[in-house]
Amino acid sequence: MPLPHASDLRALAEEIASCRACPRLVAWRETVALEKRAAYRDDTYWARPVPGFGDARARLLLVGLAPAAHGGNRTGRVFTGDRSGDFLFASLHRTGFASQAESVRRDDGLRLRDAYVAAAVRCAPPANTPTPAERDECLPYLVRELELLTRVRVIVALGAFGYAATWSALRGPTVRRVDEGPVPARRPRFAHGLEVPYGRVTILCTFHPSQQNTFTRRLTPEMLDAVLARARALVSDETTTRPTRGARRSRR
Repeated sequence: MPLPHASDLRALAEEIASCRACPRLVAWRETVALEKRAAYRDDTYWARPVPGFGDARARLLLVGLAPAAHGGNRTGRVFTGDRSGDFLFASLHRTGFASQAESVRRDDGLRLRDAYVAAAVRCAPPANTPTPAERDECLPYLVRELELLTRVRVIVALGAFGYAATWSALRGPTVRRVDEGPVPARRPRFAHGLEVPYGRVTILCTFHPSQQNTFTRRLTPEMLDAVLARARALVSDETTTRPTRGARRSRR
């Protein structure tokens, strides 16, 4: 299996950042950059599609929904500069996947270790709700990241939208490397703690670290830590025996 090349991921990131395929998303992300929040009035917004980022040799891939209007759309890095990112990176730091517990801008020194973070949709959508057509337009980017991240063994889907996008990307005709083992015939219903063996990859599901979930404690730090600890165990021991069919749910 060829080793992943950071230069290929950088080239893909540049392609993603120049995309203008979805008129509604282009208009929204650029409008938000002009009508800034008062707290960010001195910031220059990225206002473009936000590529994935992380370790080119990652064995863990995390797939979220889309950049936040005043988070990734402002900073140019997914989950950076918003409350969802604060929650996620703190957990990644506690479980050894991130060099620091918070990320506020692209050049703040954060490094991901053995992990790569991407989104199902690369532009900030109005009301944080992409359309099915916008999701499908972005899907080839996730497929190509999967093709380039040849060491990935675990995918953590952050929310039901990320889970659906992950499933569609794995079903893509060009993503053949994961089909070296049993593949479920149907997509199990999303649930926090769901674990789905898919060929050589294991999909783990968690509620999205949005404020809607974290403020209500539908998702707690301990719950997210448990999912990422399971991811750590799986990537640290690739010989771990896994179910050959179906899916498992966490007993949490």
